Amino acid sequence: MSSQLDQLCANTIRTLSMDGVQKANSGHPGMPMGMADVAYVLWTKYLKHNPKNPNWVDRDRFVLSAGHGSMLIYSLLHLTGYDVTMEDLKNFRQTGSRTPGHPEFGMTPGVETTTGPLGQGFATGVGMAMAESHLAAKFNKDGYSIVDHYTYAIVSDGDLMEGVSHEAASMAGHMKLGKLIYLYDSNMISIEGSTELAFTEDVKKRFEAYGWHVIEIDGHNHSQISSGIEEAQSITNKPSLVICKTKIGFGSPNKEGKEESHGSPLGDDEIVLTKEVYGFDPEKKFFIPDDALEVFRGEVAKGATSEAEWNANFEAYASSYSDEAASFTKWMNREISMDLEAALPKFEVTDNGPATRASSGKVINAIKDVVPNLFGGSADLGPSTKTDINGEGEYSAETPEGRTIHFGVREFGMAAAVNGMALHGGVIPFGATFFVFTDYLRPALRLAALMKAPSIFVMTHDSIGLGEDGPTHQPVEHLASIRAMPNVTVLRPGDANEVAYAWKVAIENTSSPTVLVLTRQGMPTYERTDANSASLVAKGAYIFADSEKETPDAILIGTGSELHLAVNAKAELKEKGVDARVVSMPSWDLFEKQSAEYKENVLPKSVTNRISIEAGSTFGWERYVGAEGTAIGLDTFGESGPAEELYEHFGITTAKMVEAAS
Repeated sequence: MSSQLDQLCANTIRTLSMDGVQKANSGHPGMPMGMADVAYVLWTKYLKHNPKNPNWVDRDRFVLSAGHGSMLIYSLLHLTGYDVTMEDLKNFRQTGSRTPGHPEFGMTPGVETTTGPLGQGFATGVGMAMAESHLAAKFNKDGYSIVDHYTYAIVSDGDLMEGVSHEAASMAGHMKLGKLIYLYDSNMISIEGSTELAFTEDVKKRFEAYGWHVIEIDGHNHSQISSGIEEAQSITNKPSLVICKTKIGFGSPNKEGKEESHGSPLGDDEIVLTKEVYGFDPEKKFFIPDDALEVFRGEVAKGATSEAEWNANFEAYASSYSDEAASFTKWMNREISMDLEAALPKFEVTDNGPATRASSGKVINAIKDVVPNLFGGSADLGPSTKTDINGEGEYSAETPEGRTIHFGVREFGMAAAVNGMALHGGVIPFGATFFVFTDYLRPALRLAALMKAPSIFVMTHDSIGLGEDGPTHQPVEHLASIRAMPNVTVLRPGDANEVAYAWKVAIENTSSPTVLVLTRQGMPTYERTDANSASLVAKGAYIFADSEKETPDAILIGTGSELHLAVNAKAELKEKGVDARVVSMPSWDLFEKQSAEYKENVLPKSVTNRISIEAGSTFGWERYVGAEGTAIGLDTFGESGPAEELYEHFGITTAKMVEAAS
């Protein structure tokens, strides 16, 4: 099955994982013990990586989708020479450590994505494989495969139960992602007991139906593990699932194959017995045999050699294809052309301007050449979200160089894949759907925010303004809830030119996901001066139309399709002797990042007569209108009917603003 040295190495992963969980008195030892053989074979015999340069662009990507088994990846990272120390292993799950309870991107070198919420690592890996296939199609030439790597993941029973894995697996099979190889820890145990309590489907048939190549192996037989991985690598037109039959808590005399080893430390007495089974000294904690360490640390030299070979190949590529090499470097560094602002379309002033979803579509196609790595699409709503990249082809198994992605009706899978593409690098990805369906993709948006991933989400049909589809499709509480999520940049632009600059903000944002919230219905496009330039969208809020008085009689705050109601209210109030200021506030969070001086200039504390208007929940607007102000919106669900009638029905009108400000 395996050599004595190979078994020693796998058992070293097991003992480090057991000791880390026991010292923390918290964690999941069973999965690392069960998958140690698979992980050892993959990491030391097949994974292309450089521990001394975790960000090497052509490395294989490894995702521990079963993130509860995090001591597995932390042990591997330490053993193979990444900047993860023994002290890090000993500080597992402690405050401020680099080895948190579940792997977190940006915290631990070598961790490619945040995992833990089951199913999301599975779906994120699909996005990584999509990015690899697209970049390979764009840049590889005969004799030069500068983009040529796999995406591997270890996935669990729980991952496969979660609905997002169904979305992502279907998508990956349809796209024929041959560089995607998932190793399924089929141990048949969940927290409550045997998976047969709730999970009895035929996984092999399920994935074959999705279009995957499926292999079944003994997950403790090193020869079978190698054969399974090599067979998966040989299948170039399908993703592969290697079903690894394993025993959770492998080697534990009393807890092997039982739920007791899933989510709790083994206990000191059981660790003693288990180490004796492995042939390890029970008195030694966090012990690494010299022979095992030598094997693992061999990955440092192998990784350096692999990267050096790639660098030499890239230099030869650059000699023959200098323009492509320069572009590749820019893409991987997310370098945006300085011509981006010049490429933004300038929309003409009109009382009957386009819906912001339509102007967004025009922006996408105006900047597609300046941002050639803009890559994305919609969850089967391209004609409605206006997100097709015209003339650039459709991304598919046959045409992976295409730039418009058809994600299908898979909002959660789409968003997780967009995150995977953003983390992979080289592309600037976006996904689109109706705003109400943030309910379906919220977990992926939250992980993007947690990871500071620069994913872009285009959310259209943003209010009761979508009309007849009714309350099931009319987002009410969604703006408030997405604004409440930390580190998400939310923009609801108020006219076509604000949309253009909102896209500029999104593309230049490298530290958080961006959500563009756009209308179905048309709205005016306004005249601009330096004083109210649409570029001020980047400030989050700005004075759109000022009063003639040094201190306004009232401040009217509008966003999105309600900005024009505030503009109309200003004119009517003027006739009543009330000189109001109009503030456009497309982004709360961007406004909060401005200086106190700027915020005071836009919303002076001395003016307490403030009215906000937005076709959504009023929750949170008290921050800006204050105790004496008024927030106009709706705190009930919508109704089915023509949009203009609904605005009247719910009192989201110019008249209501005038009444409140008078």
